[in-house]
Amino acid sequence: MNEKNERIVLDVAFQPQIRTTRDTRSLMLDVIIALLPVLAVAVWQFGTKPLLIVACSVAACVFFEWGYRKLLHKEASIGDLSAVVTGMLLGLSMPSAASWWMPVVGGFFAIVVVKQLYGGIGKNFLNPALAGRAFLLSSYSLAMSNWTVPNSLKGVVDGVSMATPLSYLYSDAAMPKYFSFESLFLGNTPGSMGEVSSLILLAACVYLIARKVITWRIPVSFVGTVGLLTLIFGHNGDHAAFALYNMLSGALLLTAVFMATDYSTSPVTKNGQLLYGFGCGALTVLIRYFGGFPEGTTYAILIMNLCSWAIDKGFHRHQFGVSKEDIAQEKTQKKAAKEAAK
Repeated sequence: MNEKNERIVLDVAFQPQIRTTRDTRSLMLDVIIALLPVLAVAVWQFGTKPLLIVACSVAACVFFEWGYRKLLHKEASIGDLSAVVTGMLLGLSMPSAASWWMPVVGGFFAIVVVKQLYGGIGKNFLNPALAGRAFLLSSYSLAMSNWTVPNSLKGVVDGVSMATPLSYLYSDAAMPKYFSFESLFLGNTPGSMGEVSSLILLAACVYLIARKVITWRIPVSFVGTVGLLTLIFGHNGDHAAFALYNMLSGALLLTAVFMATDYSTSPVTKNGQLLYGFGCGALTVLIRYFGGFPEGTTYAILIMNLCSWAIDKGFHRHQFGVSKEDIAQEKTQKKAAKEAAK
């Protein structure tokens, strides 16, 4: 009951259940703030095209969420800004050469199919932005892998498109000199619009942790696992350099900070978050080594999204004052009751 003596119903179908003094809107607003510098770097490197793509993506996601809930006579939810965050992440996960209609298609899949058909925010079992990107990648693979030469490399590289560092990393070709660690760190590389600058992504991670929007466990275990495994197994030469290239290249930092930490699709238990991050990292390395695409973070996270409930179940805390013997006895009694019912 609240101060007005109105009954408050707690819908336990919405996950996760976390005690906090902040609402969804304030959390999403912090994520938007963290994404603005990422968008600014994209504009610096690729011109105004990223603004168009992100704007189309955000507008599509907000429209589809509003339209779906309006059509089904459900309470409006666009005010929580989760659709805006999905649109920004989907747009930033695309190449700057993408057509304006592609984020609209991806936004429909992300919002309607992945999010709203399962009940809306908190009930989706896949990250909507990553699911939308995976749909676009499987449907328009050529357009989704057409990487534009960034402004900082024009005059150094001939043509309007180029391969990413990961493409060189997992081939027999030598890494070009302009793909130095410094260029990867600062953002002088091609790729998806939101992944080019490791510095900005690390700063965004620090901001979100400081604001208590995310914890360090998933990003650190995710990126750390990729670094450790690639250091151990290596590929063509210096293992340490290979590991560092893997951690700074591709969408690893973008997805580790913004997608893998999604509340609805990641574990809430501390040990579960560490295991989840390890699984994301291990699958990313597996896909990068043996997959058809040099990038593996999208499918790695989506696979681990499906395992989140099982991970939390394995690491859930027992009720205070209840021993392991009590739990075992309760399980035995339930089993016996089921057998008696048969």
